[in-house]
Amino acid sequence: MNQLKTAGPAYASLIARVLIALIFVASGASKITGFEQTVGYIASKGLPLPALGAIAAIVVELGGGLMVIVGWRARWAAAAMIAFTLAAAFIFHNFWGVPADAAQNQMIHFMKNISMAGGLLYVLIHGSGAYSLDGNKA
Repeated sequence: MNQLKTAGPAYASLIARVLIALIFVASGASKITGFEQTVGYIASKGLPLPALGAIAAIVVELGGGLMVIVGWRARWAAAAMIAFTLAAAFIFHNFWGVPADAAQNQMIHFMKNISMAGGLLYVLIHGSGAYSLDGNKA
């Protein structure tokens, strides 16, 4: 019976890691297949070295997402993903600086990023859990 009590939270931790990371893995993969569009979007925001920025985004999203899913150095990956997600929220989803007809959509994306950062903060604080390569280590 005691084994059942500990297995539930352990599986929940694994499921939570997969759920928070899936959007990053999908987004990172789409940046590979749409690399030129990603570079163009980054350039449209006036950021320097947009190709390098696109590569960094792929590494953080795809690499970090996979690291969180398997629970390998999940705290480090979550920290990088938090920084990336918050930067993306303020740079790419600045709902306060877009025309009124785009503000609601950008605010939804901004809040989505803030919420994802919160989920990743939980991974950063609590680690990856029992069903992981880290076994709850950093």
